[in-house]
Amino acid sequence: MDVQMNEADSLEALSGILERLTENPYDISLHAEHIRIARSAGMEDELESALEMMTAFWAAGEEVWLPLIQRKLDSSNLESPEDLKAVLHLFERAEQDYLSITILQKHLEFLVDRYEHFVESETRPDGLEEMFTPDWMHETIAKVVSQGIGHLTKSQLLWDIQRDWELERLQNASDEEKERLAALVEAMLLERLQQPHANYEETFQAYSSFTTNYKPPDQYESLLVQASKLRSRAVKGYQLREELENSLARSNFSLEGYAYYIAAERRRKTPDLFVLKTLYERAVAEADKRRFAGESGAEEALRSFWVGYVDFLRQQDVEDDEQLLIYRRGLRSAPISGELYARYMRFLERALESEEAVAEINSVYEKAQSVGPLKADVEQLIPLTIARAGFEKRLIEAGKAGEQGFDTLINILMNGITNVRKAAKAGDPRLRLEKYLSAICLDLADLQANALVLWEDTAKHYKTSYLAWTSYTDVLIKQHMHEDARKIFRDIAAKNIDWSEAIWEAWISFEQLHGTVEDIDDALDRVERAQIQVNARRAKEAEKAQIAAAQLIAETQATSVPVAEAPVPMQTEPTLDSTAMEVDAGRTAEAGSKRKAEDEGTPDSSKKARVEEQPTKLKRDRENCTVFVAELPTGTQEDELATLFKDCGTIREIKITQLPNSLVATVEFMERDSVPAALTKDKKRIREQEIAVHLAWRSTLYVTNFPEDADDTFIRTLFGKYGEIFDVRWPSKKFKSTRRFCYVQYTSPASAEAALELNGTEAGEGRKLAVYVSNPERRKERTDSDANEREIYVAGLSKLVTKEDLENLFKTYGTVKDVRMILDDKGRSKGFAFVEFENDQEARAALAANNHELKKRRMAVTLADSRVRPKNKAPGYREEVRNRSVRVKNLPAGTQEGLLQQALEKHAKVKRVEVFADIAEAEVELENAAEAGKLLLRPDSIVFNGNTLQIVAENITGPHTSRPIAPPSATSGLFVPRSAVSRPRAGLGSRQRGSGAAQAATLSTTASTTNTAGTSGGSGGKGQDDFRKMLLGGK
Repeated sequence: MDVQMNEADSLEALSGILERLTENPYDISLHAEHIRIARSAGMEDELESALEMMTAFWAAGEEVWLPLIQRKLDSSNLESPEDLKAVLHLFERAEQDYLSITILQKHLEFLVDRYEHFVESETRPDGLEEMFTPDWMHETIAKVVSQGIGHLTKSQLLWDIQRDWELERLQNASDEEKERLAALVEAMLLERLQQPHANYEETFQAYSSFTTNYKPPDQYESLLVQASKLRSRAVKGYQLREELENSLARSNFSLEGYAYYIAAERRRKTPDLFVLKTLYERAVAEADKRRFAGESGAEEALRSFWVGYVDFLRQQDVEDDEQLLIYRRGLRSAPISGELYARYMRFLERALESEEAVAEINSVYEKAQSVGPLKADVEQLIPLTIARAGFEKRLIEAGKAGEQGFDTLINILMNGITNVRKAAKAGDPRLRLEKYLSAICLDLADLQANALVLWEDTAKHYKTSYLAWTSYTDVLIKQHMHEDARKIFRDIAAKNIDWSEAIWEAWISFEQLHGTVEDIDDALDRVERAQIQVNARRAKEAEKAQIAAAQLIAETQATSVPVAEAPVPMQTEPTLDSTAMEVDAGRTAEAGSKRKAEDEGTPDSSKKARVEEQPTKLKRDRENCTVFVAELPTGTQEDELATLFKDCGTIREIKITQLPNSLVATVEFMERDSVPAALTKDKKRIREQEIAVHLAWRSTLYVTNFPEDADDTFIRTLFGKYGEIFDVRWPSKKFKSTRRFCYVQYTSPASAEAALELNGTEAGEGRKLAVYVSNPERRKERTDSDANEREIYVAGLSKLVTKEDLENLFKTYGTVKDVRMILDDKGRSKGFAFVEFENDQEARAALAANNHELKKRRMAVTLADSRVRPKNKAPGYREEVRNRSVRVKNLPAGTQEGLLQQALEKHAKVKRVEVFADIAEAEVELENAAEAGKLLLRPDSIVFNGNTLQIVAENITGPHTSRPIAPPSATSGLFVPRSAVSRPRAGLGSRQRGSGAAQAATLSTTASTTNTAGTSGGSGGKGQDDFRKMLLGGK
């Protein structure tokens, strides 16, 4: 009974989906649902029908084609020429849609299998003609392999089949044919050596074996030398992209990963057509796969990849026939893309004669008009309509349009405007088609009245659009209809318009040019009254926004971990040495009761730190005082943003950044109370374009606990699939080499919220990724913020000590989170290690292990606070540090120390990096002098963020700045007496013991040293005169 019910339900579902597909065959989700229902119901015939229907309307991926091909193979008589031709035709159809190494490999295996079958049977069915002859196989196999030969990591799966078949053919050939076939194989091998691919060593070995077997012995060495030279560029090309390929794989071949890879390739001075063509093919195939699975954003990514693909081919002057094929494939894959249709029509206009172009472009335009989802999308309709109208306009200008040319052009634009208004209630806020049609009408004397009618209708339709009203009044003014324009200005001055200031400014300018004194005064008076009304309305909106923002902050705090349950760090985390919008936490204290550092003694470790109920008060509250502005029009300037936000509060800083696909900005205010008013600017307009405004921290994520080898590319590819990334900010490692966290900032809060799903996911090495919204109120929850307090430094270890020995010893003091043994080349301890606990209390308890004997050696245990500067160094220490340090010059502006260290670690083992932004240089300390030599003697230059780095030896006579080259260490000596650690330190703000005279002497010496460095360094720090000027405010 259940089976019958299930079958009945399936039939009903199939009936419903077929009815919907009849109405909208260009909805790919319906096709996917059709296939799923047929497969789950076990209806094989209906499944085949669903798969075939999908391929009739859409380009399909291997998830559709592979079942169809297998069914065809199972049902065909492979001895029949007709069935063999049908199978081969099906392979060709599948390969025309998307690049699939699996399908190409299956095609090659089928060809080889049938060829061997006919050779072994020594009979060929009648009607095969040239099919499966050796020459036919040679050409067909080469054609199939060529479709995937540019796949850097998988092309060998295809080419190796071709190589093996060709070598076997050569081996079995007659003496008369061997010379000709040997030349073909040699050419094939040499061509492959010049193509970047993963198994280039295996290919070179194959050429070596071929030379041994088929070339004279005396030519062997010279031929291999020549081949080695030929392959060097290809090998370098693959190695150059190997890390990008690895990052792409680590991101699970995300669409953002492909976009990042493509952008990197296109930024090269000479983009590689061989690599980029296949890279685009891989990207569109992956986007289609994800679209078919219903992944959000995949359709948009697919359109973007196709548009970028055809643009790249045009820029590279690829043959028209090849471009035409790509356009047709692209439109079969993305028939909803108006941008792709627009480019295709322009391509046809360039490539065809005018008469042929007219027929073909009309056909393409009509086909696009029949695609329901395209007609329902304003952003696809507009480029399609403008492209068609532009072609007609150019025909008119060239005198090739005929008598009905103007009427055709006007009808195209009017129909486009109607379709746009039907497609969405909001229509097109930018009024692109209306502007285009108005320009056409105003250029023709007998159609100027039409422009007035057009804008009158547009203003009535877009009642609150300042753009519609100002465009209407502009046309009236140009027609010298001043009274009509003045009447409109009076009517709309106080109405609810999306940008009232633009209306007021246009009115006053109009009256200054065309009005009397009375008209000017009347306009000014009316504008003043309108300002009062509009400002009152905005004040109410700002009040509502402020209440909403307060509620949001309250809800965020309510969902946070109770403060009493969180560990209380003794010190704050150093801020990033970049443009990171990070905050420096200060101590909470009541007014008048703040204890000064010089009045404090060393606190008793048995006393618990006081826990405040309120969030920690922040010093420079960048994140809470900053709004993020997205969707800015191209060319937006700082003064435009300053004008927009000037009524919200005092602005501290405005930064505008051009991203690959958009222009964004950050606006930081002096006070956080200015932010609610600033948030009301969301949806306001700059240069007639609507902008987006949100709290900056809401689109920023704090990310930690990723693998130690994770770099900027890894993070961008992992998080990029959730939206456009504005910036990834990395911490400096000059104070703590084990820091492993970063900040990922998106251009929208929605992207950040979507990326939170990565929190807790496996990130490799047995680690679970930690991802949080970077709310400064919850800063203590970040697992790295108290890392210095949770970690101890263990020195004086025996070489025989293992990681397990330390874990067993220190687990008696608390939960050991990680043990990092510093090992030599033989894998033995170098004598020191770092042990990280779950919290700072356990780390302080572990200090009791100081002077403990382990494997006949007494060890020293201290807190691993590397920010405490050592007082004494071993003789020759600084000279030794200089010997293994280099100076890096020509740094790009805004260089992050973390990113620079990542870039250099690809070439040598880096211990510490310190950037001096004022002189665009950095000091880099390497593990040893040999590693420093690697950087200094590199034959190839290192390019970092577009700048070619200059790497020179560090100045032996002293550094260029007053800052020390050597990194600060944990303690001033190896062993620490018990008395030094019997009571834990109070932190960086605690009063140090010692005589006042000694401290004064130390301060005096430090000041003297600093002054000397500042005045004598070639480009060093400021001296006393500069400091005095700074104190006096520059007077």
